[in-house]
Amino acid sequence: MGRNRCSALVVTWVLLLGVASRAAEAEVITLTADTFSDKIKEKDTAWFVKFCVPWCKHCKNLGSLWVDLGKEMEGEDEIEIGEVDCGTNKPVCSKVDIHSYPTFKVFYDGEEVAKYQGPRNVESLKTFVLEEAEKAAAKAQLDDEKDL
Repeated sequence: MGRNRCSALVVTWVLLLGVASRAAEAEVITLTADTFSDKIKEKDTAWFVKFCVPWCKHCKNLGSLWVDLGKEMEGEDEIEIGEVDCGTNKPVCSKVDIHSYPTFKVFYDGEEVAKYQGPRNVESLKTFVLEEAEKAAAKAQLDDEKDL
């Protein structure tokens, strides 16, 4: 009986770890040709998107950087971290003028507002997207007030 209880605990623990690891990966949202346009048009939401292809050595060298950024940004309600595989979603990448990999862009209310070209570490990326999201939100608010 004790052995079965131990086995059941191990199985439960493994299942919980699996659920937790999938939840951790959910902070980075995979965007496709079917979802990209609608997602980046979400009202009052900044999208920081990484554009890569699986065969690119520079993309591979990023390792877990984008997932780590996604985890770091988890508490930011109006900022989403996304990624597009340009190998399988070429129309998306062509539409937003992607010519090299990796490319990192911020979108707000459906418009590209910034392209990131700084150091590739979580803190630099986070600082950049927070600043760009704040600027884009302020501009959108001013534009809304002008329309009134």
